[in-house]
Amino acid sequence: MTATFSCDFAQPAVPLPHFWEHTVGSGHATLALRADWQAQLKRAHDELGMKHVRFHGILSDDMGTLICQSDELLYSFFNTDQIFDFLLSIGMKPFVELSFMPSTLSSGGQTVFHYRANVTPPTDYAQWSVLIRKLVKHWVDRYGVEEVRQWFFEVWNEPNLTAFGSGKQNEYFELYRYTVDAIKSVDAALRVGGPATAANAWIEDFIGFCTANDLPADFISTHHYPTDAFGQPGDDTEMQLSKSTRSILQAQARDVRAKAGDRPVYYTEWCTSSNPRDPMHDDPYAAAFIVKTVLEANGLVQGYSYWTFSDIFEENYFPSIPFHGGFGLQTIYGIAKPAHRAFQLLHELGTELLPTTGQHETVDMWAIRGEKDVTVMLTNFALPRHPIATETVTLSLKIAQPESVASLRRIDLEHANAKRHWEQMGKPDYLTASMIASLNDASRMNPEPLSFAYEAGMLNLEVVVPPQSVAAIHFTCPR
Repeated sequence: MTATFSCDFAQPAVPLPHFWEHTVGSGHATLALRADWQAQLKRAHDELGMKHVRFHGILSDDMGTLICQSDELLYSFFNTDQIFDFLLSIGMKPFVELSFMPSTLSSGGQTVFHYRANVTPPTDYAQWSVLIRKLVKHWVDRYGVEEVRQWFFEVWNEPNLTAFGSGKQNEYFELYRYTVDAIKSVDAALRVGGPATAANAWIEDFIGFCTANDLPADFISTHHYPTDAFGQPGDDTEMQLSKSTRSILQAQARDVRAKAGDRPVYYTEWCTSSNPRDPMHDDPYAAAFIVKTVLEANGLVQGYSYWTFSDIFEENYFPSIPFHGGFGLQTIYGIAKPAHRAFQLLHELGTELLPTTGQHETVDMWAIRGEKDVTVMLTNFALPRHPIATETVTLSLKIAQPESVASLRRIDLEHANAKRHWEQMGKPDYLTASMIASLNDASRMNPEPLSFAYEAGMLNLEVVVPPQSVAAIHFTCPR
């Protein structure tokens, strides 16, 4: 099937707000006290435009937020202040996930992750309310109400999964009721939402509960991964993905958008797969998946938080292998993966999405107009175990300026692929400074000049796109 696409650069466009930059994910609150985590987050803000960060466990015991000594409840918000002071200092804000349960308030011993976060309901919802009210009021007093009104408060994490509690709606809804009342008692304009579910669950029931009980729900939040509900227990990630479809996340987001009505929708987790040790997270495959998924979500969501910005991550254990298939856009050494470069390309796009014509089984094209440029984004993407081959893409572009300059940047097996270079090094378990420098060089996208034919107002060119790759063609064309 021939990959042929066309576009008129002067035609009317639809808005392309950079909704994917609203929030990015991280793992665990205490990681935010590390210098290397902070350096990588600043890079995600500076290079990728990320504005908020979300992580688990700000209420867990290892943060010291609430403990009990000699039958006295002791509140300490010092560690949260250290984290939020840093976020504001680099121009970012928190997307506050209110989790997990301080053990002194917990009704049981169920925990999750290696840091043993308690996931049981509170024994006393009134005391939970006191904690939330004290904490939020402290932030308002410290940072000012106008600042905190720009934050988002999300109640719990994936309450529909038994890993994070009972999985019962009624228990989550009760927790939400007490939490939203506590936050709104501090300031009614603070934004609170949920249900923070896995796999797009409970949206209609959550809205129905809030409506029936006259409770505010300022936004809808949920999570999805392309591996959700595909395959059988024990199947590897490739098998699960092979049973999915290329645009499954777009279809799910469209369904959630319809259920949410007028409420904003924030996906506070999504990724290439839900496997925390998936080799594809480190490969160009992830870059192609990200570009396609993000651009297909335009108009459906207000925020789309990739999970996560860094491999400095410890839900199961803290790995030391440089490329171990972690969720992060950057490795533990801060080396940019192809996924990081994909978000870099997306960040540099304009904000006007142009109509295009053309269709192919694995190749997709988007054209995005900026103030004085247009970028054509090409992906050649297929799910694992599906047919895919190198394709020659023919582009016919209507453009008024024959003096336009074109350049090409690639993400594929041979370009912007630090993992490939690490493999060629012999997969060392630990990196020296010189190795890190070499891998950083290998991770970069180097623009290549691109020649084209121009005749009768049409610009024609061909671009070869390998399997599981991204090609970004940038045209400088003054208006």
